[in-house]
Amino acid sequence: MAIELKQQLRLTQQLVMTPQLQQAIKLLQLNRLELVGLVQQELQENPVLEEVAEADEEAEVPGGEYEAAAESQPAASEERSGDEAAAADAQNSSEELTDAEKIADLEWLDYLNSNPQTSHVSGGDEDRPSIDATLTRRDTLAEHLVWQLQLMEFPIEEEVAARFIIGNIDERGYLQATISELARQSGMSEATVESALARVQELDPVGVAARDLRECLLLQVRTLEIDDPLVLRILEECLDTLIKRDFRGVARLLDVSVSEVVVAADVIGQLEPRPGRAFGSDEPVYIVPDIYIHKVKDEFHIVLNDDGMPRLRINGLYRDVLSRGNGASKDTKEYVREKVRSALWLIKSIHQRQRTIYRVMESIIKYQREFFERGINHLKPLNLRDVADDIEMHESTVSRVTTAKYVNTPQGIFELKFFFNSSINRFVGDAVASESVKERIRKLITAEDPRRPLSDQRIAEMLRVANIDIARRTVTKYRESLNILSSTKRREVG
Repeated sequence: MAIELKQQLRLTQQLVMTPQLQQAIKLLQLNRLELVGLVQQELQENPVLEEVAEADEEAEVPGGEYEAAAESQPAASEERSGDEAAAADAQNSSEELTDAEKIADLEWLDYLNSNPQTSHVSGGDEDRPSIDATLTRRDTLAEHLVWQLQLMEFPIEEEVAARFIIGNIDERGYLQATISELARQSGMSEATVESALARVQELDPVGVAARDLRECLLLQVRTLEIDDPLVLRILEECLDTLIKRDFRGVARLLDVSVSEVVVAADVIGQLEPRPGRAFGSDEPVYIVPDIYIHKVKDEFHIVLNDDGMPRLRINGLYRDVLSRGNGASKDTKEYVREKVRSALWLIKSIHQRQRTIYRVMESIIKYQREFFERGINHLKPLNLRDVADDIEMHESTVSRVTTAKYVNTPQGIFELKFFFNSSINRFVGDAVASESVKERIRKLITAEDPRRPLSDQRIAEMLRVANIDIARRTVTKYRESLNILSSTKRREVG
């Protein structure tokens, strides 16, 4: 059989991920604050875009625009990747964006200039952080310690060593270097470092610069002048056993009664295991809902939060460059044409993003109406495919829409991902959502007798009695996801 080379033509269809499509996909997964930041960046980089001042607004896009469902899209093929399907959703649902290629057509420009992007809801001042929260900054632990150091009289060698010690204290308040390492770093003797460390350990917060938990607690006991000898013995001899809440084991090791151990443990429990906690660098994160759900009579109404979103339009000066030329060169016109095309795509993509979010939220309400009516115990199992099939988009598109976005509902503020739950079977009847089971576990543990806490096996048995088919290991997984300790560590003695 002879080997030969042949040329042949083949006609195939291929979805090309243009930069514009990539931008449209990116917009889907941004939350409101991130979208505002992106728009502000585009306003700086694209001279064609401009923000419309409220006083200049002559007309607004009708409020029902976001409520109108986009034209039905063909179901995504299973063979396509998530990115390809999302690109197809963006391209199919924004076919009118190809009009941007006809940039000389001034009807589009006139429409966008007379109908700038508008907001649906304006948050009041009470929804924003206070002026103190935005203009002030807490001192870090290191700054707090250095400030105290400056008020003390130190020999110059000890002061140098003390600054190196402070530089090696982590955010918890623990020293993360040995004496020999500090001596080598500072160039001072180990005796000088030891003396400086003793002085630093006298600073506020109490227990700072300890090298382990035992030293941290002992520093606090001595500074607070707690003179209970049993407390000192427990810290020095059997702290590990106490951490396991094995009070009987501690009593046996120290030859004392369990009741005495309980009293001493209560004193130790009031100490701070992380002295640097109050100086944590993590700033509070304020959740601003992207969507508001309002119940009016028996109907739920969806309101998209566009507060703070700049109203965009095409600058009239650049429109004149394209329409009348104004003596502009060919290169100038081409540059302006490209920028206008990019601006048009951005504006239309933002509107398409809002319509997609609206449709996803509308579908969630359809499936989870009982939750919105009656609370978390009535949450139903739901997955991305259910919503994707309902709105005729790919589930990767739904996943992007529900990422890092929050909704304000009559039941509280929730991330959109919260409404998608795996199912737990019942012995009789429909399955129940995993979040509902977690809530039941939380309530059972909250109501338990602290002297006889419920084991995971006991909780599983109680849920089975309540018609929920669940294994002990699943209860353990859910309990840990709720950040609840095991029964042995929840037990209170005395």
